[in-house]
Amino acid sequence: MAKYTGEILTACYEYDFSSTFAVVVSGDRPNFCGHLLLYTAASGGQYFHIAERKGFPRHMDEVGYRRYLLENHKKELRRFPVTISNPTGSNVKVEELVSNIWRWWVLPHNCASFVEEVVRAGGSSAGLYSNCPALEEFN
Repeated sequence: MAKYTGEILTACYEYDFSSTFAVVVSGDRPNFCGHLLLYTAASGGQYFHIAERKGFPRHMDEVGYRRYLLENHKKELRRFPVTISNPTGSNVKVEELVSNIWRWWVLPHNCASFVEEVVRAGGSSAGLYSNCPALEEFN
């Protein structure tokens, strides 16, 4: 049975990025760097992330996130608030990214760069220098 990684978005929604967090969870072996998701707290909360090497980005609500952690044997390590000055810009970027297949290229095009693209479209300069979420703060 496949482990739950979220749902593929099949329709456009207006997500509220006025309260946004970068969420670091433990990685799969041998990935000591962990994994990064984007969380929007408003409107019931939604998580967005890249779940496979080649595929559409995924999303999940709070119940789905708890299921994701359980089935994938992951633990939440940290949450970092991200100030988004242009929530509409982040929403437009999420819609664009979830509409296309994402190709994971380990360091230059990974879970961290997905989150960075969305928050930067919303006017934030937050990000990671090392692309290793478990080893540094997302700011």
